[in-house]
Amino acid sequence: MTQPDPVPQSTVEVTGGVDTHKDTHTAAALDAAGRTLGTAQFPTTPAGYAALLSWLRGFGTLMLVGIEGTGVYGAGLALCLRVAGVALVEIDRPDRKTRRWQGRSDPVDAEAAARTALAGHRTGVPKHRDGTVEALRLLRVARRSAVAGRADAQRRMKALVVTAPDTLRSVLRELSDRRLIDLCATRRPDRAAAGDPTVAAVIALRALARRHQQLSIEIDELDALIAPLTEAVNPTLCGLFGVGPDVAGQLLVTAGQNPDRLRSEAAFAMLCGAAPLPASSGRTHRHRLNRGGDRHANCALHRIVLCRLRWDPRTRAYAEKRTAEGMSKKEIIRCLKRYVAREVYTALLSPRPSSTPAIPSAA
Repeated sequence: MTQPDPVPQSTVEVTGGVDTHKDTHTAAALDAAGRTLGTAQFPTTPAGYAALLSWLRGFGTLMLVGIEGTGVYGAGLALCLRVAGVALVEIDRPDRKTRRWQGRSDPVDAEAAARTALAGHRTGVPKHRDGTVEALRLLRVARRSAVAGRADAQRRMKALVVTAPDTLRSVLRELSDRRLIDLCATRRPDRAAAGDPTVAAVIALRALARRHQQLSIEIDELDALIAPLTEAVNPTLCGLFGVGPDVAGQLLVTAGQNPDRLRSEAAFAMLCGAAPLPASSGRTHRHRLNRGGDRHANCALHRIVLCRLRWDPRTRAYAEKRTAEGMSKKEIIRCLKRYVAREVYTALLSPRPSSTPAIPSAA
């Protein structure tokens, strides 16, 4: 650990950078001119967070700290620094070209984070992870896992029916998904005859069907918690046309407990991958599809657009107008997603409905 020199705190403006890991955090300190003041490693404990903060402040006046992974390994440190009133910036990991030239180590990465923060190359404010939206995120993690597991169980059941012995396949192949699950869950095969392929298939189908039913119960229980929670956090968002509890929950999690950290509706659209990217060169002027951003949020916007294309008269009129102008359906959906992102951003910043609610529309 490099100890700070005994200089007056008022004379040095310090910018910190932290490379986060599961068990340790490595910090680096720079002065206003970009000179390295020191590097040190601290444990990922409350005492370690306090020691890191004290170490950075020992060099002078702490102006800013750039942290990698504020949503994962750096979540605890980010909360500690925010409570202490330290300005924070979320830093991406160094790109591959930089790492090829400079090499890779924890002190090098921490110093790179500090330099990125000092230069202003990254200005994103980390999400607050100590509020209702964080609780909503945790519930949604469990729900998304249950939905994926239930879909996987159903797919495997269908695959087992295809390859099951003829006597079993002829009975099950024409059943609907719901009827197949209910029937297989109530079967009572002879476990002593598990060496027989037909009996083994019945045992496997019974296990998958019961797993499917159990996961459905879990999903219903989580939905009963998520729906009122999203309504309590932002009733304005939940009141938008085509926005249900699942979609609203995802958009709230994407924006975070502090949606004011998003500078503009254009920044929110970019975060959701709904902002077209320029792809012009010479005399060619065009934009291309944005494949970046939060893809779960992009999916939520997509679901809103599909709902409005089916039920909202103004959105359907807009689609017909654009179709007459020669735009394809995919291009129209991209435009609508951009419009919806603007509307969602306004709702995120105004969580409480006004006395005179406006008629929701995509365009």
